[in-house]
Amino acid sequence: MNDKHVEPVKDKQSVTQDWMPLQSLIDGVLWREVKHVCRPSGGVLTELFRRDWFDDPHEIDQVFQNLLEPGQISGWHMHAHTTDRLFVYLGTMHVVLFDGREESPSHQVTNEFCMGTLRPGLLVVPPGVWHAVKNICSSPAALLNMVDHAYHYHDPDHWRLPLTTELIPFRFP
Repeated sequence: MNDKHVEPVKDKQSVTQDWMPLQSLIDGVLWREVKHVCRPSGGVLTELFRRDWFDDPHEIDQVFQNLLEPGQISGWHMHAHTTDRLFVYLGTMHVVLFDGREESPSHQVTNEFCMGTLRPGLLVVPPGVWHAVKNICSSPAALLNMVDHAYHYHDPDHWRLPLTTELIPFRFP
């Protein structure tokens, strides 16, 4: 490739002056960046979830961990009834959401979040929103999910699409 004739392209604004992502959230999606609290005795305390952060009437029914190896992707899936509450507590993950709900005011909107050890946050994903997660760091990364409906072994509330589906206009690099 010859770079002599390529015009530079100016970056568009992607964050606010408070370093919050500059994107309109999908309807029903909630995002809360949390802060680490350095302890005088050493270490760090980080709140993962508080009911009073959101107007969220749902109880937490199950908590589980998803550990991804470097570069691994947990592909497109959604739930018809379950609300996910995602918190990456180890490593860094690229979380992508896609609103496939035809009745939603944010139908076909995509949201992207980079979250993890250095930039923790709680991401609430409502039923009907497709999501995929990629470990973008060089070591294993771990995500906690605090759902309002426990996994039903005999009738899973899991719907899946291939990573390269034409129904979702996003491709992981």
